[in-house]
Amino acid sequence: MAKKTEATVEDKLRALYDLQLIDSKIDEIKNLRGELPLEVRDLEDEIAGLSTRIDKLKADLQSTEDAIKEKKNQIEESKGLIKKYTSQQDNVRNNREYNSLSKEIEFQELEIQLAEKHIKELKAQMEHKKEIIDQSQERLEDRESHLTHKKSELDDILGETEKEEKTLLKEAENYKSQLEERLVKAYERIRTNTKNGQAVVTIERGASGGSFFSIPPQVQVEIASRKRIMTDEHSGRILVDTELAEEERQKMDKFFAKL
Repeated sequence: MAKKTEATVEDKLRALYDLQLIDSKIDEIKNLRGELPLEVRDLEDEIAGLSTRIDKLKADLQSTEDAIKEKKNQIEESKGLIKKYTSQQDNVRNNREYNSLSKEIEFQELEIQLAEKHIKELKAQMEHKKEIIDQSQERLEDRESHLTHKKSELDDILGETEKEEKTLLKEAENYKSQLEERLVKAYERIRTNTKNGQAVVTIERGASGGSFFSIPPQVQVEIASRKRIMTDEHSGRILVDTELAEEERQKMDKFFAKL
């Protein structure tokens, strides 16, 4: 290979087109994976969120159970006090003491009623939380099963394409090293700005393969002369003649066949 400083415009055009063919091949591999990596990440995030939610609900459930126990203890304490005050009424010396104890008994009976009401409310909350936990657990198991399936799909595809992609990425870097940095940056910028990632295109039936706008015959002749790097004025893509493109395609097809 000629050094960068000695490379002709034709050398650069060939390197650019080869780079485009390699990048297109890498794009095909990524398309084969499709949305699988993103789906796997989303499922992992959802599972983590569900697990956190279930743990929090279980902690809340335990707190509710503790609150019910506390209310039940309060009821037992109130019952004990009622028994105590009732017993004391048998030994009072006057009505004032009797009425005072009666008020204490009445107060403790109200405390029991209030505690029983709270227990009823807390039990209703527990049932609701248990339903949510069951639903969340069912969803979690479904998502975990789905994740296992998606990971298996992704692993199969990665197993088939990982080695090929690494080889292609290394070869792409090799071609980039044959080009000036400004040309590589321009190529990458054009690729980023196009939907199909095609930065280098051929002339097809007198028009740019990137925009399908007609290219004047004299410009087509200049492109075919390979004396300077030319771009499509409508799409900004780098243009190469069909003969050069066909030669490079045949060369790269042999390389791809060995992968």
